Amino acid sequence: MPLTDLSLAECLALRPELDEPAGLDAFWARTLDAERGQGAAARAEFTLVDTGLSQITTYDVTFPGHAGEPVRGWLHLPAAAPRQPLGCVVEFLGYGRGRGLAHEQFLWAAAGYAHLVVDTRGQGWSAAPGDTPDPGAGEPGAVPGFLTRGVEDPGQHYYRRVFTDAVRAVDAVRTHPAVDPGRVVVTGVSQGGGIALAVAALVPGLAGVMPDVPFLCDIRRGARIASAGPYPEIAAYLALHRDRADTVFRTLAHVDAAVLAPRATAPALFSVAMMDDICPPSTCFAAYHRYGGPKDVRVYEFNGHEGGGAHHRRVQLDWLRTLPALAAP
Repeated sequence: MPLTDLSLAECLALRPELDEPAGLDAFWARTLDAERGQGAAARAEFTLVDTGLSQITTYDVTFPGHAGEPVRGWLHLPAAAPRQPLGCVVEFLGYGRGRGLAHEQFLWAAAGYAHLVVDTRGQGWSAAPGDTPDPGAGEPGAVPGFLTRGVEDPGQHYYRRVFTDAVRAVDAVRTHPAVDPGRVVVTGVSQGGGIALAVAALVPGLAGVMPDVPFLCDIRRGARIASAGPYPEIAAYLALHRDRADTVFRTLAHVDAAVLAPRATAPALFSVAMMDDICPPSTCFAAYHRYGGPKDVRVYEFNGHEGGGAHHRRVQLDWLRTLPALAAP
């Protein structure tokens, strides 16, 4: 796959000035204060399930997300974990993916961490009980997909609901007795990476964040240059609603992880793929350069949206060991 975006040198020099909507911090403070009930802990339920994996203990998780609507997940714990609370990796998922089956994802638990896999409302293929619906779906005028649901009102936009669910996921897992609430890392690939970045901006006290080829970064540029994946949904919407670009991009700026990124302070490890036509590298670098905390990046020059794959998982495993909060006692 050829390069379709800026060169690596141009991306490393990139310092985009993104439009930040007025009242952005107040918008998210109102949203999260209302959802948390002025600070009340998430009322999470953890139900033990049998996965057939003798070295991993798994719980079916339900917690209240946006508007108190139930969100599902899997919490995996190493069966031979020490008695003290564990560091935890909270994982958000790629576009169109749900939490899947209970035995599918357990890398982080195998490495000795608690691992929460968070379902994404309205997405996913699994017929297993517990997938998360999106009662706010189906707003008039949206094109197929998720990016244009409620896109003319920040208060009604789909990713306001998703980001709220994600923040509440961190609230929820911090209540589990096996998890040390001060040792939580958030991560995800593509959509999951964008969600992780937003959570890092909205939740204080995280131990780290690992956004992998992140989506939802410099959304206006993504809508203009991405040739595949979700960003073209915006172009399709504006091709129909020719007079609404300002309104649409003002809404999307409220959920743009690159706009939110300066508020994040946790250590971060990014990955970027230079031949990515779904999340163009310049959009990922926009978030990286604007990120507010200590940061590092791994660049995969000859990869598309698959990024570093299993190679990068090993980089992440090594990086987690460097975090003071997650270092072995």
